[in-house]
Amino acid sequence: MQRIDFQLDRDFVELNQLLKLAGLADSGGAGKALVATGAVRVDGAPELRKTCKIRAGQVVSVGDAEIHVGAA
Repeated sequence: MQRIDFQLDRDFVELNQLLKLAGLADSGGAGKALVATGAVRVDGAPELRKTCKIRAGQVVSVGDAEIHVGAA
């Protein structure tokens, strides 16, 4: 399992943008497409809302990668 630690510099980041910023998607549009496939989980539950607000303390999983979101 690949662990990615991502530090937020604001209250939240949209899910599709997080996937782009963490390097799991080439663009925000690619992030939206990835979410639409049902391959993304937030805190263990499938997430289909492309612009879902992700906050510090949450874990986003895609395939064998986990993004751990923390506060800066």
